[in-house]
Amino acid sequence: MKPTLTPQQDKSADTLKQGLNATEDSFGKRTLKRFRRHRMAVASIVVLTIILLSVILVPLTSPEAFRKIDPRQRFQAPSTSHPFGTDELGRQTFMRVMLGGRFSLLVGVAGALSTTLLGGVVGAVSGYYGGRVDNVLMRITDVMLTLPTLPLMLLVSTLFKGGIGTVIAIVAAFFWMSTARMIRSRFLSLKTEAFVEAARAAGCSSPRIIFRHMLPNSIDILMVSATLTVSTAIMYEATLSFLGFGVQPPTPTWGNLLQRSLQYMLGMPGSTTVPWWLIFFPGFFILLTVLCVNFLGDGLRDALDPRSRT
Repeated sequence: MKPTLTPQQDKSADTLKQGLNATEDSFGKRTLKRFRRHRMAVASIVVLTIILLSVILVPLTSPEAFRKIDPRQRFQAPSTSHPFGTDELGRQTFMRVMLGGRFSLLVGVAGALSTTLLGGVVGAVSGYYGGRVDNVLMRITDVMLTLPTLPLMLLVSTLFKGGIGTVIAIVAAFFWMSTARMIRSRFLSLKTEAFVEAARAAGCSSPRIIFRHMLPNSIDILMVSATLTVSTAIMYEATLSFLGFGVQPPTPTWGNLLQRSLQYMLGMPGSTTVPWWLIFFPGFFILLTVLCVNFLGDGLRDALDPRSRT
């Protein structure tokens, strides 16, 4: 038989339930409130959304436009008919920049996710198990941090013939260490908490404790790390492609568009025209995207900071 609550007990139960719901919602509301206060981060989301939609949708309007060659339209300056001008083959720079952005952002996002996944797993295992496992993984991390990154990236890219998959793998292989160190530090503090001890006492396996109980409490580190690694991946893709070791033509990226335009920056034989637009627009989109991603990362870091009380 279900017990009957007095009006006072019923009121107390409702109050307790409302308090629990308020506690669950309060963290999300406070985080959103703090993030919205970071105006540059909010503006960056708007700009990044516009860029993302542009690089996805614009090439779909004319899939073959970035390949279309018209020698009569070589090196046309930006105009209403050619918004970003044309290149040495008469191709629309606007379409090539938009399509190049699709591949550059793909490298940035996929590289950041791969880096965060690898660094998160290494840091979680190291921090949770400690002892010899921690020593081995952290010494590997220390060795990776001492390696000359750019020369090794050039060497690996040369050995594996560049390509989008190669650049993503290179970013994941050389930039997971900082994420691993931060996750390790968080796990060292979390594994002594009462909820972890309770999970062990309940018979939960180590993988379940790591991925079900402890890793969700490190989501702030993972989100900020993934966001900031996007800009790093975009910059290194642009660097490798600019040096001729990254994604190779005919696949356009912002980096190899810069590399192809460099030869024309000192002018063209028999002409006083300098096609500045060939280097300006890819460079501008790299700068704008990286700047917005960094502002977004700063906003997320401030919003998710547990030490912030407002």
